Amino acid sequence: MANPKLERIPSMRDRVQDTLSAHRNELVSLLSRYVEQGKGILHPNNLIDELDNIVCDDEARMSLRDGPFSEVLKAAHEAIVLPPFVAVAIRPRPGVWEYVRVDVSQLSVEELSVSEYLRFKEELVDGPSDDPFVLELDFEPFNASFPRPTRSSSIGNGVQFLNRQLSSNMFRNKDSLEPLLDFLRVHKYKGHALMLNDRIKSVSRLQSALLKAEEYISKLPSETLYTEFEYTIQEMGFERGWGDTAARVLEMMHLLLDILQAPDPSTLETFLGRVPMVFNVVILSPHGYFGQANVLGLPDTGGQIVYILDQVRALENEMLLRIQQQGLDFKPRILIVTRLIPDSKGTSCNQRLERVSGTEHTHILRVPFRSEHGILRKWISRFDVWPYLETYAETTSYALCLFYHCTDASVNLLLLLLSSSPPFLLNDAGSEIVAELQGFPDFIIGNYSDGNLVASLLAHKMGVTQCNIAHALEKTKYPDSDIYWKKFDDKYHFSCQFTADVLAMNNADFIITSTYQEIAGTKTTVGQYESHSAFTLPGQYRVVHGINVFDTKFNIVSPGADMDIYFPCSDKQKRLTALHGSIEKMLFDHEQTDEQIGTLTDRSKPIIFSMARLDRVKNMTGFVECYGKNTKLRELANLVVVAGYIDVKKSKDREEILEIEKMHELMKKYKLDGQFRWIAAQTNRARNGELYRYIADTKGAFVQPAFYEAFGLTVVEAMSCSLPTFATCHGGPAEIIEHGVSGFHMDPYYPDQAAELMANFFEKCRDDPSYWKKISDAGIQRIYERYTWKIYSERLMTLAGVYGFWKYVSKLERRETRRYLEMFYILKFRDLVKTVPLSIEDQH
Repeated sequence: MANPKLERIPSMRDRVQDTLSAHRNELVSLLSRYVEQGKGILHPNNLIDELDNIVCDDEARMSLRDGPFSEVLKAAHEAIVLPPFVAVAIRPRPGVWEYVRVDVSQLSVEELSVSEYLRFKEELVDGPSDDPFVLELDFEPFNASFPRPTRSSSIGNGVQFLNRQLSSNMFRNKDSLEPLLDFLRVHKYKGHALMLNDRIKSVSRLQSALLKAEEYISKLPSETLYTEFEYTIQEMGFERGWGDTAARVLEMMHLLLDILQAPDPSTLETFLGRVPMVFNVVILSPHGYFGQANVLGLPDTGGQIVYILDQVRALENEMLLRIQQQGLDFKPRILIVTRLIPDSKGTSCNQRLERVSGTEHTHILRVPFRSEHGILRKWISRFDVWPYLETYAETTSYALCLFYHCTDASVNLLLLLLSSSPPFLLNDAGSEIVAELQGFPDFIIGNYSDGNLVASLLAHKMGVTQCNIAHALEKTKYPDSDIYWKKFDDKYHFSCQFTADVLAMNNADFIITSTYQEIAGTKTTVGQYESHSAFTLPGQYRVVHGINVFDTKFNIVSPGADMDIYFPCSDKQKRLTALHGSIEKMLFDHEQTDEQIGTLTDRSKPIIFSMARLDRVKNMTGFVECYGKNTKLRELANLVVVAGYIDVKKSKDREEILEIEKMHELMKKYKLDGQFRWIAAQTNRARNGELYRYIADTKGAFVQPAFYEAFGLTVVEAMSCSLPTFATCHGGPAEIIEHGVSGFHMDPYYPDQAAELMANFFEKCRDDPSYWKKISDAGIQRIYERYTWKIYSERLMTLAGVYGFWKYVSKLERRETRRYLEMFYILKFRDLVKTVPLSIEDQH
């Protein structure tokens, strides 16, 4: 038997060259059609569509379509046309890119580097340039030796890979365990030693002390309180933090013994997750109106606030539980740091400090934007905040110091330090001074571009672990907003925002996202973070290697729904039956108002329910039309949508106005009255939760029909409330729902198929009522297994511990990278910020 022969996988350049040889005429015809369109950018649909228009017989066209070049076209993200050249950015799989350029006049193919491709792309804007000295941002040299996964399926599992790699490297011999010992020995909180004291000075002494303590504690009843044997093991070298009972202390010691003897990444993660490291947390969200009431719907104020308020409640509960189980009596503190707005439009956003309802130790701390003219009094758009953030970070440092009860001398020393040092340039002495104050957070979380930048400034000054949460990166929302940034800059200032994003991404110790797609997209779409791997802002700089989606800092930690509000319809004791009267009026009252129109004649039918903003991407009108066209679906179920305004005069948003007008037209066109109810947007979360359950009582379903949905919080809410759910296959819901098991994927670009899918479901439920319960129960199980704030907070605290440990014991802090970031911040970002006009009130 012949030995198998290993063959090299052909590159994209090879595939194009092979196609030129095999299908010369057909490929020339196709490429010529691209060139004939003139200079510009062609997107995937443009590239594929032209394949059907080339002049050749059907057999030749099919041969080209089925050949290796079709794989190039399917993987192409964009093509740059500068006659006679066509350069193509090819993405064979998430996170992996190749670039080729074809000279159509010479029929030659060449492979391009990232820099060469971006330089070619810049000619669209600036024309040919002979200047070899263009500022390039390239982080790859700093990360080249750092381990990271290579499989696209591993993206978003950074901590697992990090633990495997670094534990195997660091724990090869006894000397490599010294950093772990040092980490446990220096661990203090408010002057109290934790974990180990000075009696343990070596790894061998630690092992022997653990064995001695193990022998002693194992003889005690498992429920024995730590305080009853505290002084005995303190003499052996152990301080508080191991646990509150003999059983927990023994379990922690067994974990550490296992690590010292035979390191295992899973054991290491479990141990680090239980080490008391995080007591004070700061969460940054500067822009918008951040409050607990009367703010949703105000400019720049929406889902991010709901996310953070749910997040901190779960986080406080988790911190309290961990501190108790660690045998400590400290009280955690969580601060949401946002902007103080003196002209607050009747909200609490002009109050400096506000406790978060449902918590004991969590507050909103508001710090104003300042300039040389004083405090900024009015709201400004999130796109206009850049001139204020550096001063805001310094002011916030001072505010945090005051909040954490530092002494006057410490405050003065800190202010002197902050005022005399440019951002990113605090030396190690500065970090030590801040640490000696014993009043700063252990963990900082940034939100969105502005919050992540401020988090980077503060985390670097204070020397603490930083986590970034993007929520939404604007770059992917606005196609070609990088190459044509000058067209957008007067209104959006994307040159500042994209620069801030790259700075914050690379400064963060770790980044959490809600879904895989947020990082690396899908087979056919580019991820939000992935879009920052290589891009150019012509005339400013080009990013050759910005962020690598394979970086171990990326972790998927999905949020959940508030289980006090969103719970199954079967939980009768928690049901808000007092709201049923108002819900029934909202659904069935025949009076037509600005709050609800349309009627439901047959109340015995199940209800199809959808709730979202009224804009083009959310596709609510598309879904209503999909329902209106399908006679079978209309016979089987009623439709209720909660979306936007009903009275077009109330809206000031151009896109929403068009959608409102379209909705009214669809009601008339398909004669929906009797089967359709349109309700204006609802902000009462408690009633919304009961509304989900009320519709579940009708054996209805929830539909999320968006053309793209980054995560899909309403999907989680509906499934939590027992509703079988149909959701878009484009975005996060595709990861939340297991198709046909815990819900259904639907493609909004094929509405007839989506309607048929829903009709078949209700038909099956009519013939077999147990089918509805089967899908409903599977949906609830899916949420409880993966999408709860309890799971989220547990994971976030564990990540904070693991990355905090590696930040201390390894070079994961990447000082070289941060020095590079300092230079880029000072020499480029600060100049870009100067181009952003100050607020109108700040100009007087």
